Amino acid sequence: MHELGLLAEIVDKIEAVAKENNVTEIEKLVLDVGEYSGVVPEYVETSYPAVIGGTMLENTKLQMNIIKGVAFCHSCKKKFDIKGNEQRCPYCGSQECEVVEGGEFIIKEIVAR
Repeated sequence: MHELGLLAEIVDKIEAVAKENNVTEIEKLVLDVGEYSGVVPEYVETSYPAVIGGTMLENTKLQMNIIKGVAFCHSCKKKFDIKGNEQRCPYCGSQECEVVEGGEFIIKEIVAR
């Protein structure tokens, strides 16, 4: 479960940026989690309370936006939902596809009090 380590890094970064900007309390953390990021949202949610305990984020709310997996077909130049298509373009059948959305795991927003 690498989500624990990822969350610990995020908390460290947020605390450092907050201190640089004289922020003492954070109300909410918003993360964008892509379907194809390798991060399991349920693990993030269950790990979050343990990671923020004793930090300046201890009383924050966590919000996650799940980003759908979208691929671009280099053959027919169309975008499509990856789920259910097994990395094959549903329009032309090509496997010359690239994930263009849904691979992210980023801090979207930090709401300070």
